[in-house]
Amino acid sequence: MELLKDLWGFMKERKKIWLAPVIVVLVLLGALIVIGGGSSIAPFIYTLF
Repeated sequence: MELLKDLWGFMKERKKIWLAPVIVVLVLLGALIVIGGGSSIAPFIYTLF
């Protein structure tokens, strides 16, 4: 949680709030790849990329 607080403080202080949606999308895509890597839905996820 400390990492998230530091990241939010950095974005707020440097006026880089526009980075928040980019980071969220990257985290969600990463989680989708990790979860789908070893499951039966992997072929369907790989067709998205």
